[in-house]
Amino acid sequence: MGPDMTQTVVLGKNASLRGPLSLVAEVTHRCPLHCVYCSNPIEMQSADRELSAEEWTSVFRQAAALGVLHLHLTGGEPLTRPDLETLILAGRSSSLYVNMITSGLGLNAERLLALQDAGLEHIQLSLQDADERKANEFAGARAHAHKLKLASLIQQRDMAFTVNIVVHRENLDRLDAMLALAESLEPQRIEIAHVQYYGWALKNRGRLMPTPLQVERSVQLIAEAQSRLSGRIQLQSVLPDYYARYPKACVAGWGRQMILIDPAGTALPCHAAAIIPGMEFDTVRTHSLDWIWRHSFAFNRFRGDSWMKDPCSNCERKGSDFGGCRCQAFQLTGEAANTDPACSLSERHEVLVAITQKDPDPDRRWVYRILAAS
Repeated sequence: MGPDMTQTVVLGKNASLRGPLSLVAEVTHRCPLHCVYCSNPIEMQSADRELSAEEWTSVFRQAAALGVLHLHLTGGEPLTRPDLETLILAGRSSSLYVNMITSGLGLNAERLLALQDAGLEHIQLSLQDADERKANEFAGARAHAHKLKLASLIQQRDMAFTVNIVVHRENLDRLDAMLALAESLEPQRIEIAHVQYYGWALKNRGRLMPTPLQVERSVQLIAEAQSRLSGRIQLQSVLPDYYARYPKACVAGWGRQMILIDPAGTALPCHAAAIIPGMEFDTVRTHSLDWIWRHSFAFNRFRGDSWMKDPCSNCERKGSDFGGCRCQAFQLTGEAANTDPACSLSERHEVLVAITQKDPDPDRRWVYRILAAS
């Protein structure tokens, strides 16, 4: 897709654009879990297309030169890469702060020490529930007990530790128990992450969407926990999009602070951007990271506000929420340039409200994420 005249003007404006702050490196789509809320693409990259350690090393160096400070290693499960220590060392050698987002499966005391010696500074470990049976059900694997053992190993290391709890209709009634469990693991940070409805999570939305009463109660519980844990554990939570009055600034605005590289080297402004039709995404195998960030069509498509329609184009919030999520706008309205229906000012907001009010089908079976080819 060649740039039209409008795109040419936008590209010119962004020639001096400030570089991103964070790089999300999806080093693989392979994963031992089959999470019912996985937001990864339905069609994932196979192992034979993954960037090599040498290619990732080049990406990390380019990212540092572009101004990136934080490197987030994720997937899939990054621990499935036997060269993970090499990737971590490459990130630290490029002066990046290295964080790993993991299920913990495949990690033991010996490998944890090796990862730390390579330069890993932060681990974000996911929990699916406080109830072991339900946690394993949501993960599609027997993982809960291992996660708890791993948490005790992480506590023994001089390493930043975040517990990430993914919440939804099927587990929000146990939020108090999940918070208690997370607190007992002694992390520096707890993150309450409402399911984001992309990929496999969208297929399971009918069972995952929380009720209004659950959301209301969870807000109260989290506020009480934040007060209790203040000064000891940082507790973060964001109101789920479908219940917000205004949309969040998705990834701090399209092409403004974050760049994501998928396992095959495709550069994306966010993890779900590939669902938007008519887009072309360049790869680090054919273009420099600097060129992709500054000049590619995809990263400039929704930068600034020239693309916006009413009510966004005349809204005083457009400089703070940037019209919301482009992927969500596409999924719910069929057009990525429309106002995110999470915004109460959107003429399509009632579509989203109707989804939150719909009763689930208790007999509906989970649609599980399928493993990427290994």
